Amino acid sequence: GIVSLISLAVLSYERYCTMTGTTEADTTNYRKTWTGIGLSWMYSLLWTAPPLLGWSSYGPEGPGATCSVNWHSKDINNASYIICLFIFCLVIPFVIIVYSYGKLLCAIRQVSGINKGMGRTREQRVLVMVVAMVICFLLCWLPYATVALIATFGKPGLITPAASIIPSILAKSSTVYNPIIYIFLNKQVSKTL
Repeated sequence: GIVSLISLAVLSYERYCTMTGTTEADTTNYRKTWTGIGLSWMYSLLWTAPPLLGWSSYGPEGPGATCSVNWHSKDINNASYIICLFIFCLVIPFVIIVYSYGKLLCAIRQVSGINKGMGRTREQRVLVMVVAMVICFLLCWLPYATVALIATFGKPGLITPAASIIPSILAKSSTVYNPIIYIFLNKQVSKTL
C-alpha cells in the first residue's frame, strides 16, 4: 500500500517535471524511471520495516484475513509510529500530488492562454485526470487512515473487525485503480496501446 502511495507522489512529481521542463523528454533513457521506482520501494521499506525492529508491531487486521500494523495498541511506541506513518506515508504524498498537479495545471493554463483551442482541450483532459487521481487517492486511503486513527486514539472497541473490512479493501485495491486512470485518461498511453 505504501509503495502505491509513494509511487503516485513520484509519478505526479515526474509528470510535473516532464510537462514543465524546457527540454524534450528522452523516451529511450529509463534511468530516471528506475530511480523513481527504486526510491519508492526504498522509502516504503524505510516505513514498513520499523514494526519488524520493535517500533510498533504487525498483526491480524479486521476479521483476521489480512495483516497490518497493530492499530489497536494504545502504548506510546505504537501511537508514535502510527502518527509518523500517517504524516510521512499519507499526508506528505498527498501534498506532493496536489502540489505537482496544481503547478502542472497552472502551467497548462498559461500555455492555453497563448494557444486557445489546443491548450483548452489539453487543460480539460489534464484537469479530469488530476481530479480523478486525487478523488481516487482520497476514496481509497482516507477511510483507511480514519479507521486506523480512530482505532489507535479512540475508545477501545469503537472500530469493530467488521467495520474495518471495507476501508481495508479500498486501500489495498488502490493499486488497481491507478493504472486504469492513466490508461483511460492519458491520450498518449491509450494511443500507444
